[in-house]
Amino acid sequence: MATTTHRLRPRPPASDPPHASTTLPASDTGLLREATRHSAARCAALLLCAAGGAGAGLLLPFAIGRALDAVLAGHAAGRVGADATRWILVCAALIGARAVLDAVDGVLTATTNARTTAWLRAHLTRHVLAVGPRTTARFAPGDLVARLVDNAAHAGVAPATLAGLLAALVVPVGAVVALALIDAWLAVAFIAGAPVLVLLLRAFTRATSDCVTRYQQVQGDIAGRLSEAVGGARTIAAAHTEDKEARRVLGPLPELSRHGHRMWRVQGRSQSQAAAVAPLLQIAVVAVAGHLVMGDRISVGELLAASRYAVLATGIGMLVGQLGALVRAKAAARRLGEVLAEPSATYGDAELPPGGGLLELRGVKVTRGERTVLDGVDLTVPAGRTLAVVGRSGAGKSLLASVAGRLADPDEGDVCLDGVPLRALGREELRREVGYAFERPALLGTTLEGTIGFGAPRPTPSRIRAAARAAHAEPFITRLPDGYATPCADAPLSGGEAQRLGLARAFARGGRILILDDAMSSLDTVTEHHIAEALLHHTPHRSRLIIAHRAATAARADVVAWLDGGRIRAVGTHAELWERAEYREVFGA
Repeated sequence: MATTTHRLRPRPPASDPPHASTTLPASDTGLLREATRHSAARCAALLLCAAGGAGAGLLLPFAIGRALDAVLAGHAAGRVGADATRWILVCAALIGARAVLDAVDGVLTATTNARTTAWLRAHLTRHVLAVGPRTTARFAPGDLVARLVDNAAHAGVAPATLAGLLAALVVPVGAVVALALIDAWLAVAFIAGAPVLVLLLRAFTRATSDCVTRYQQVQGDIAGRLSEAVGGARTIAAAHTEDKEARRVLGPLPELSRHGHRMWRVQGRSQSQAAAVAPLLQIAVVAVAGHLVMGDRISVGELLAASRYAVLATGIGMLVGQLGALVRAKAAARRLGEVLAEPSATYGDAELPPGGGLLELRGVKVTRGERTVLDGVDLTVPAGRTLAVVGRSGAGKSLLASVAGRLADPDEGDVCLDGVPLRALGREELRREVGYAFERPALLGTTLEGTIGFGAPRPTPSRIRAAARAAHAEPFITRLPDGYATPCADAPLSGGEAQRLGLARAFARGGRILILDDAMSSLDTVTEHHIAEALLHHTPHRSRLIIAHRAATAARADVVAWLDGGRIRAVGTHAELWERAEYREVFGA
C-alpha cells in the first residue's frame, strides 16, 4: 500500500521565552509574607489597636494600685481625697478605652482575615487556570477545592494573627518591665521561672505543626474521594455500590479523627502544663511582694499591682491560641505552595506571519509519570486541509490534541504554526488562532447564547447564530421557551446537544486551525454527517485536526495519521490505510 511520507525541515534551536508569567511565592513563608504585605495597612492598624489595648491593660493594675493607696490614705485621714477620685476616674477611662479598642480589634481582625483569604483564593484560582490541565493531573479536583476553600481560609488568618501575637507579646514583656519598675526583685522572681514557659511554647509549636499538617492532608484526601464519587454518581448507582463507595470515601475518617484528637491533646497538654507552672510563678512574685511590703519597700497598692502583673506576665493561654493559629496557617500555606509550585505557561510576543494554518509537530515527546505517552512524534497538518488522528484507546490521541494547541507543552520537541513555535506566540495571538471543541464541553456561559459566545473577544450575535446553525444546535435551542436567552441551568441537554453547543462555540470563532478532541462522539450518524460537512466546508478555520473514533469521520478527512503506542505508525488517506487489517481493527472491523 502507498502511504504519504512526512518529511520536515530541520528543527530550529530551542530558545527561552521572552518573558514568563508572574506567580506568587511557592514556599509557605514566602506566601504568608506576601499575604501580610498585601494587608500591610490593615495589619499596622490592627497592631496599633491591639498594642493600645495591651497598653491600657498594663496601665490598669498600676492605676488600681494607686487608687487603693489613695483610698487607704484618705481613710486614715478620715476623708476620700481628690487624689483617690482622680485615680478611680483613670481606672474607669482605661477600662472604657480597652473595651473600645477590643471592639475595633475584633472588626479589624475579621475584615483582615476575609480580605486576605479572598486575595489568596483569587491568586490561587488564577494560577490553577494559568497552569491548565496539568494541575488536575497532579491534584484531584476535590483536593484542589479543599486547598482553595479550607486551606486558604486557614492561611488567610496569618497576617491578623501575627499582628495579634506581636501585640500579645507586649503584655507579658510589659508586665515584667512593670514588676521591675515596682521593685527589681519582683522581676527576678518571675524571670527565674520564665524559661519553663518558653520551653512549653516551643514544644507546643513543634508538636502542633506535625499533627496539623497530617490532618490537612487527610482532609484533602477525603475531599478528593468525595469529588470522584460525585462525578461517578451514575456509575455507582448503576452498579449498586453505594455502601461500598461510602466506605471508600469515609475510609480515612479514623485517621482524620486520630490526628484531630492529637491536636486537641497537644493543646490541652500545653494549657494544663502552663496552668500548673503559672500559679507557681504568681505565688513566687506575690511572696516576694509580701516580703517587700513587710519591709516597707513597696505599698499595699503596689502589692496589688504586682499580683496583677504576675497574672499578666504568665498569660500563656493567649499566646498558645495565637501560636496554634499561626501553625495551622503555615501548614495550610504549605499546601497552597504545592499548587503554586506548578509552573504556569510562559508566552512570548511573536506574531504569526500570513499563512494558511500549517501545523507541525517536530520530535514531540511527552511523559506522564514514568510512562512515555508520545514518543518522537513528527506530524504535519497541511495548510487548509483536514487531518484525522486515529488509534486505539490509550494511544495518546487526546494528549496529542492538547499539545497541538498548547493546552500542554511537550517535554521534548516543538509545535509550530505557520513556522512559528507556539511557545513564542503571545497568549492572545495563540488563542485567537487556535480553536478547540471537546468530548465533554464545559457550558460556562450564563445563557445558551453566552455559552456559544464564551471567550474573549466575544463573537457578534449574528456569528453566534450562524455557528449554532452550522453545529445543528439551533433547532433544539429555538424549541426552548426563551431560545438563546435560556439559562444553561434551566436547559435540559442531552450529551449530544451539549456537544453541539461545544462545536458551535468553536465554529463561532475564526482562526487558522480548529482541533476537535472526539467532539462528535455523542452525535447520531445523521447529525454527525451534517456537522462534518459544515466543518469541512462552512467553518472559518483554515485547517482542522480531528481526533476520530469512527471510520466515517476518518474517511472525510484529507489525511489520516495512525497513532499506535505513542508513535505515528503511518500517514495516508483513509482508503489507503484501510487496506491494512491492523488499521481496520482500530475501528472494530
